[in-house]
Order: sequence, then C-alpha cells, then structure tokens
Amino acid sequence: MPHRQPFSNVPSSRQGAVAAGKSRNSFSKDYFWANSVLGNAFGTSIAGSRREMQSSIAGMRAGSASSAMVEAPQTRPPQTQEEEVLPHRRRKKAREQAALEDAEANYPIAPDASAKLAAISSALPQRSLKRMLTTYLSLSKPRLSFLVVLTATAAYSLYPVPGLLAPATTATPSLSTLTLFFLTTGTALCASSANALNMLMEPEHDAKMSRTRNRPLVRKLISPRGAIVFAIVCGAMGTGALYYGVNPTTAFLGAANAVLYAGVYTPLKRISVLNTWIGAVVGGIPPLMGWTAAAGQCAHDGTWQELLFGEGSAGGWLCAALLFAWQFPHFNSLSWSIREEYKHAGYRMLCWVNPAQNGRVALRYALLMFPVCIGLSYCGVTDWSFVVTSSAVNGWMVWKAVQFWREQGNKGTARGLFWASVWHLPIVMVLAMAQKKGLGERVWRAIFGYAVDDDDELYYEVEMEEEPAKAEVGQSRRT
Repeated sequence: MPHRQPFSNVPSSRQGAVAAGKSRNSFSKDYFWANSVLGNAFGTSIAGSRREMQSSIAGMRAGSASSAMVEAPQTRPPQTQEEEVLPHRRRKKAREQAALEDAEANYPIAPDASAKLAAISSALPQRSLKRMLTTYLSLSKPRLSFLVVLTATAAYSLYPVPGLLAPATTATPSLSTLTLFFLTTGTALCASSANALNMLMEPEHDAKMSRTRNRPLVRKLISPRGAIVFAIVCGAMGTGALYYGVNPTTAFLGAANAVLYAGVYTPLKRISVLNTWIGAVVGGIPPLMGWTAAAGQCAHDGTWQELLFGEGSAGGWLCAALLFAWQFPHFNSLSWSIREEYKHAGYRMLCWVNPAQNGRVALRYALLMFPVCIGLSYCGVTDWSFVVTSSAVNGWMVWKAVQFWREQGNKGTARGLFWASVWHLPIVMVLAMAQKKGLGERVWRAIFGYAVDDDDELYYEVEMEEEPAKAEVGQSRRT
C-alpha cells in the first residue's frame, strides 16, 4: 500500500474525540444563536451539552502525551439579559419609555384627584386609619365637590342683602354665618354621595381610561358594599343638614341633584350625547341652592314657590344659567383632547360622535354668557359696571371658542379654550361679588362720609321700621 500523508498531526487515538467536538454544519455554530429569541428558546440545552463536551476534551488533552497543540472549539460565554438585547433594540426601548413619560407629563387633563388619593392610600398600611380616610376621601372626588361648594357659596354671597342698602356703616348683614356653614357642609356631603354612586356604577368603564383607571373601586381598595354605605350616609347627612340648617327647598334641590347625577347622567353617558346637557343642569343647581339658602332668611312665607319663583328669584336662575352655559365650552374642549379614550370606553360624547357640532355647541353657549351677565345687572344683583368688566372676560372666551370651532379642536385651539374656561369662571364670579349692587356705594360712604339727602334718610327710616313688622308677620304665618 502506498504511504498516505495525514491531513492532521493529531494521533488517531484522539481524532474521534476531536471530531465529536467540532460541528459538521457551518450554520450551527453561531449563525442562528446570534438572534436572542432563538438563542433563549433553543440554544440553552445545546450550549450546555457543548460545554460538557468541551470540558471532556480539555481533560483528554491534559492527559495526552502528544506535544502537538490543537485548538479546541470555543463556546460563547453565557450572556446576561442586558447583553442579549441588541443595541438598536435598547435604543428603541429607551425612546418608547421617554415618549410614554412625555405623554404622561403632557396629558391634556389635570390628574384625577380620586386617582391620586387612591395611589396614596395603596401605599399606606393595610388596616391603618389614615388609609381608610384617604380611600373614602377619594370616593368623594374632592376637587369636583369643592367646585360645587364654591359655586353655591358665590350665589349665596350675591343675594341682595337689605343691610347693604342702609346708610349706616355698621349695619348688621341679614345673612347668617351659621346658615352658610350648614349650606357648605350639606352641599359637600350631597356632592360626595353623588360622586361615590357615580364611581360605583362604572368601575369597568373607568378602567379603560387613563384618567380614571386608578380610582379606588377600580383598584379594589374598597368593596362595593363599603362604597354604598358611604354614599348613603353622606346623602342622608347632607340632606338632613340642608333641611334643618337651611330650608326644605334647598334640601330638596341637593337630594334631587344627587339623584339626577347618579341616576340619569351616569347611565345616559353610554346611550346619548344628551348626557352633556343633563350634566350641565347638574352643574347649574348648586348656585340655585345658594340663592334659595339666602332668600329663605328674607322671605315672608319661605315656601318653595316664593323661593324659586317669587319676587327676586330671577338672580338665582341667572346664576344657575351662568354655570349651565359655562360647562359647554369647558367640557367640550376638555373632552376633545381625550376623545379616543371616551370612544374606547363607550361614552357617547360629541367630541367623537360629531366633532363639528362639538365646536358649534361650545361657541353657542360661550355667546350666551353676554346676556346672562347683562341680566344680573338688569335684575339688580350687580351694578351696571359689571356689564363692562364681564364683557371683556366673556369676549376673551368667545374668541377662543371661535378658534376652537373653526379648527375643530386642532392646532392647539382645544387647549386654548380649555384654559380660557378654567380662568373665566372664577374671574366672573369675583367680579360679580366685587360689583354687587349697593356694595360700592356703601364702601364709598364708609371711606368718604358721603352725605345723605333728607329724602333718602326718610326712605331708609321707613324701610328700617317696616322690616321688623314684615319679619313678625312672616313669623306668625309660619307659626
């Protein structure tokens, strides 16, 4: 047999072991395992067997007497989870995380107060008193309840007080501080009851929206039974405070408003766009409650006909109309920013059902602010100077509503109208209270000592003499 030149200088006794350590397929070494998904799914067991084979080969190499040095196949060291993710995937993940944080920071609506309180409550000890109080407070929607109380208090202060027309600087006002205390307490409790019932009826829908998915009932921080008990107790205490501390008419309005909000507005949100009009009625009732609470102290009989439809009741209805009209430019611009979330949750809102009508309705009710403010001066609630000052603020919001209507919410017009409405309401309310009928004249007399004519003095004397007689007649009729 002719002499054959070997292709390797490895002894024949070791060639089988070396061949077993090498792969016969060039694609099986690192071709597919560079993909992290395939490597994690299929490469673990094969890599382990390869490492065992490598250790056996190393042992054989150490015991061999041959002086030849043969390179053993090297296996890749086990990679950490961070090394297995390719650089471009890490960069993509970082960009997505930054976009998510930026979206949360630029969310068009202020964070929900109930959701924030629920997050604080979840971090507290399980059975602590602070956790329980924070959870119940989150059920009441404290920010919305506070706004309701403010509107009722503003209307209460706008009622024409007979004492303001008296020439004496030290004339005692006829409105009671104790009545104001019962009004604010009862209104807050009734609002808390309505808000708790609202959250109790739609936790599965709240979970679909970023703004409400952290509310206490969604996160199961409180049981439905506990929420029902809270709503019933708040409703009963609030109605009782209004009935015994203010008057029955105001108590009826508070209870009816809670029923209207929870029993009509909440289920109607998933049925028809008319829910926005019902919600505007709910927002207009608290100013009427404040007006009837003040009117009850000066009324003759104190019946609901006198408080709601008697002489001087027009001011209360105008305050209610102001809040009714204000809610359309405010809510229509607010809801447009999260219209996709409303659509996903199944709420029938104009912002996505009919965007064109959404802008028209916002503009229409922004224009309604002008006659309402003029009516407050015409009915003697404010001085005529209020027409000038309020028209400037109303004109600003109407201009923002025109832009919102033309662009249908695009180009930042929705955000502009939303913030205009946020500032509009407190400015108009403060201007109305500062320019209340007779208040400026009384301040002028207090500072400069304005002389009163003899006819005016006689008029005030007659009025001051008639007031006790009227009060006695009213008391005898009530008795």
